Amino acid sequence: MDSPHGASVTAEDFGLKGPRGWAFRGIGIDAGPGSLVAIEGPSGSGRTCLLLALTGRMRPTEGHARIGGLRLPRKMAAVRRIAALGPVPGVSELDPAFTVAEHLRERALLQRRFDGSLRALLRPRAERAATARERIDAALDAAGLDPATLPKAERTSVRDLERLEALRLSIALALIGNPRLLAVDDTDLKLSDAERTEAWELLRSVADSGTTVLAVCSQAPEDAITLRTDAAAEGRTTGRETAGQGAAEADAAAENTTGEDTIEEGTADAFAETGRA
Repeated sequence: MDSPHGASVTAEDFGLKGPRGWAFRGIGIDAGPGSLVAIEGPSGSGRTCLLLALTGRMRPTEGHARIGGLRLPRKMAAVRRIAALGPVPGVSELDPAFTVAEHLRERALLQRRFDGSLRALLRPRAERAATARERIDAALDAAGLDPATLPKAERTSVRDLERLEALRLSIALALIGNPRLLAVDDTDLKLSDAERTEAWELLRSVADSGTTVLAVCSQAPEDAITLRTDAAAEGRTTGRETAGQGAAEADAAAENTTGEDTIEEGTADAFAETGRA
């Protein structure tokens, strides 16, 4: 029997500490492949750091996790190769000056260059272009984004997209690589109630298709497996470390998003780390 496409996500006493305190601590989870996992909490509670730690982008301080059977922090680079980032401010943002078509072409080109076999790279140009177009169309369909409905179709600039459209584009870009785990930050930021419902329906459909989804939010839907970073914060050290939680999260991010673990796998891993999404 084939193994599930999605990556299971398990963690025990998972925590990350920066110079000025804990970004998050005491996190535990056991989610199977194809789960929809919501990381719920107020801004500054360590949500984004937890998202990045579970996708191999930040090194935890204590505890351990397994993503698709790959143990963190030992297998951070391997986890990065199976986990794709949707929108994460400061890490994988859309370029407002790019058009939708430019983003899609860039991601397809990078995917083919760093994730394809030598045989695939040697195929005729027309065949490679057709394959790339198929991957783009499949990703757009999965993300529920029809470029024909945009003001200038695929020539629409990112700066002219509505918030929900930009979210769908970011998710489509991440799905081009057929990841086992999709991570999305600020899922419900600046969305109306109706748009928030649409966003969760989208992520639920991605999870139902087999890809595990991690989504940061301020309020999780009832059917999601929920990790609450504000609840974890209650068990943190009191005093300056807890009061400086926002600073601790920023410090942890600055300390962990660069360094040997990020660059050790060379250019291919750098794509997984810094490619536009």
